[in-house]
Amino acid sequence: MRSFENRVAVVTGAASGIGRALALDLAGRGAHLAISDIDETGLEETRAKAEASGTRVTAERLDVADRDAFQAHAEQVMRDHGKVNLVINNAGVAVGATISELSHEDLRWLMGINYWGVVHGTQLFLPHLKASGDGHVVNISSVFGMIAVPGQAAYHSAKFAVRGFTECLRQELEIEASGVSATSVHPGGIRTNIARNARLSGELPGNASRDELNEQFERAARTTPERAAEIILRGVEKNKRRVLIGPEAYVIDWVQRLFPTGYQRLLVWAAKRGQNVPS
Repeated sequence: MRSFENRVAVVTGAASGIGRALALDLAGRGAHLAISDIDETGLEETRAKAEASGTRVTAERLDVADRDAFQAHAEQVMRDHGKVNLVINNAGVAVGATISELSHEDLRWLMGINYWGVVHGTQLFLPHLKASGDGHVVNISSVFGMIAVPGQAAYHSAKFAVRGFTECLRQELEIEASGVSATSVHPGGIRTNIARNARLSGELPGNASRDELNEQFERAARTTPERAAEIILRGVEKNKRRVLIGPEAYVIDWVQRLFPTGYQRLLVWAAKRGQNVPS
C-alpha cells in the first residue's frame, strides 16, 4: 500500500491517543475513515477533526470485546463505504497487578479488549480486505510483547499473544498471495492516558503507588501519538513485518536479543531493593 488516498481505513480505539492520531493522519492523506471507540465523546471529537480534512468519516460506538457487536460494525462499514483497505486494531487498556492478586474479572476484561478485539477485527474484516485486492492489517502489540516486567502479567499475556497472532497471520497471507499483508507494532512510551486509566489491584512489586507509576510512565513516554502514527503508517507503506516506536523500543529489542533471560535478573534485583520497576 503505497498511498492511502481514497482507501478506506478502519481504526479502533480512535477516541484518543494513537488511535486519534492515526485517524487524523490518515484523513490528511486522503483516506476515508470508519472509526470506533467505547468513548463516544472522544470519538465524536476525532470525527469532527478528521472531517475538517474534507474526507468521509463514519463513527460508531464499539466494544471490541463483543464479537457480535464487531460483526455488526463490520457489516455497517461495508454498507457505508463499500470496501475496506486498512484495518488498525488499536483499542487497548491496562491492568497492574501481581499474578497472585490479579482478579479473574480484570484479566478477562483486558484480554477481551487487547487480544480478542484484535482477533475480532482481523477475522471479521479479512474477507473484505482480500476482496479489495490491496489490504493491510495493523495490530498494536507493545514493547511488553517483547519482554516481561513484574506486575504486568495481564498486559503481557495479551501483547505477546497479539505479536504471535500477527506474525502467524503475515506468514499465512504470504503463502496465500492474497494481496493482503500484516504488521505487528511495538510502541515504547507513548504520551497517552493508558497508564492513568489502568486498573490497579493490590500491592505492586517495588511498592509503587499509582502516582509513582504515573510519574514513571510520564518520564518514559518520550514519543507523541502523532509521531507514533507517522511511524506506523510509514511501516505500512514499506510493508514492514514489525514496527518499533520510540528509542526505548529499540533498546528493549536489543536487550532482549542479547540477554533473552538475563534481563529478568536485573528487574528482580530492582524490585527486591524496593525500587520502581522500569516500564
